[in-house]
Amino acid sequence: MQLNSARQAWHDCLYTAWDSQGAFIEQLGLLGAMVQTTEKQRSASNAVHQALAGRVQSAIGKLHSQVRAFGNFMYAPACSDDDRETAEEVVFNNALARSGRMTAAKRERCEYVAKGVMFRYRRMHQGGQSSCEDPFASPEWFKKWIDDVYGVSLPSCAWARDWEPFVEICFEVCEDIDKKALSPIGAVLYEMKEAA
Repeated sequence: MQLNSARQAWHDCLYTAWDSQGAFIEQLGLLGAMVQTTEKQRSASNAVHQALAGRVQSAIGKLHSQVRAFGNFMYAPACSDDDRETAEEVVFNNALARSGRMTAAKRERCEYVAKGVMFRYRRMHQGGQSSCEDPFASPEWFKKWIDDVYGVSLPSCAWARDWEPFVEICFEVCEDIDKKALSPIGAVLYEMKEAA
């Protein structure tokens, strides 16, 4: 486990490596699905990984459940549907609270805009260094993606007035929750680096 960034540490502390690529391919061929088995690994590198991962997992476990769900959605190697749904709900509700009044029809569509922004935010911050480009920086691509994935069409006659402010609010909410999720992990990484 490398201590490069809080995002990477979140991923790495929850990642379980396979002992052998051949065992993985064999199980996939026999069962048609991936099955994770638990076997004792007796190497020193595994013991170091477990010790470091335990500190990060402890910090994750102390987070508020909604913040933890957001972090798992963003950085865990395998995100459950419950974590994804909780994260989507938290971002949408926080964005609504920061927004002005809106019609019921727009509110319905905003739920999908929030989901789309979360997808964009996740793609931009994958890999731990937040160096990826926004996959849907243009409104046309973003609208097309929402329509393709969710079957929801967003009117675009006045994108800058009708949708862009809510998109920006959703990004701000994601950044705020992300900071809450990663701050304790960053503190743990700092302590571990200072102790080394």
